[in-house]
Amino acid sequence: MSDEEHHFESKADAGASKTYPQQAGTIRKNGYIVIKARPCKVVEVSTSKTGKHGHAKCHFVGIDIFTGKKLEDIVPSSHNCDVPRVNRIDYQLIDIYEDGFVGLLTDNGGTKDDLRLPTDESLLTQLQRISFFVLSLME
Repeated sequence: MSDEEHHFESKADAGASKTYPQQAGTIRKNGYIVIKARPCKVVEVSTSKTGKHGHAKCHFVGIDIFTGKKLEDIVPSSHNCDVPRVNRIDYQLIDIYEDGFVGLLTDNGGTKDDLRLPTDESLLTQLQRISFFVLSLME
């Protein structure tokens, strides 16, 4: 027996996985897939027939859900791909505060005030113009 001490760092968290495996042949257009470690919405899928020595291949074209970039991947149809867990929540804009945060209304009638506006000036200007126009119409 050794007298050495061993310390191991835990790299896992207690939350649910951000992705789950799914067979490539079952992924369809308008679904989601991880391509090059980026979550993408599938905009095009094509499947090739099996060759003499191999599997059928799926060619995926996806749009990164955060950056909008087009990404492509080719995967054997019988292999597993990572699929991101995507959850969309819609909010109504209540107000834009001077400190850079926004007030949002949730579906159940509560408010969410911890979301900061983007720092991109052109996007910020567009959002402020739209919110001013919408709030003016509501009054």
